[in-house]
Amino acid sequence: MDDTHIASAFDRDLEALQAQIMKMGGLVEDAILKAATSLEKRDEEMAEEVTRADAAIDQLEELINTEVARVIAMRQPIAVDLRIILTALKVSSNLERIGDYAKNMAKRTTVLAGMQQVNGSAASIRRMAKEVERMLKDALDAYIQRDVDLAHDVILRDADVDQMYNALFREFLTFMMEDPRNITACMHLHFIAKNTERMGDHVTNIAEQVVYLVTGETPDEKRPKEDQTSVDADITSL
Repeated sequence: MDDTHIASAFDRDLEALQAQIMKMGGLVEDAILKAATSLEKRDEEMAEEVTRADAAIDQLEELINTEVARVIAMRQPIAVDLRIILTALKVSSNLERIGDYAKNMAKRTTVLAGMQQVNGSAASIRRMAKEVERMLKDALDAYIQRDVDLAHDVILRDADVDQMYNALFREFLTFMMEDPRNITACMHLHFIAKNTERMGDHVTNIAEQVVYLVTGETPDEKRPKEDQTSVDADITSL
């Protein structure tokens, strides 16, 4: 087999990996928006749809993992080529985690549907989730286009998501102090808000992987982190 044929086959492998990443990214973007919308509208059917759809995201990650292992074994890539393949692996892993957070949001939506609404909180979370979804879209565009400037822009925007989370956290504390009947609902809403903030962190990880992919170096600036709470709500199950 000549070198040209080998290079052509390797290029096709990379294109297939990239296509799978983008398909997975589209499913995750959809999950974020539907989970947030189902929360605001108290749409249990839509929430259950998000929960069911997570299986497809998991299957795509498994497919990408398998394909990466196959390509490494057959093509034995080095240097830049290996970096491309490993980036695909890390991007898919972060996408899978974001999908888990969206699923967790949907699960809590079904619980919250039977509780008294807390003033405007669901709408605020939806706006926060929408910003995360926009960041994810831009991060994936940066990945496809190898656009370092766009990737850096996504990294910086994570601070906005943190600030939105901090504001919600303070609101929930106020609501709980004003009326103890709000405590259970606010706790669920807080976990949803925290998980949305964690989605933003994983999107930022994807953007950082883009920088590494293009430059061979991780971003040297300190990632802005505006989450001022000490509560660790990094959970993926009820």
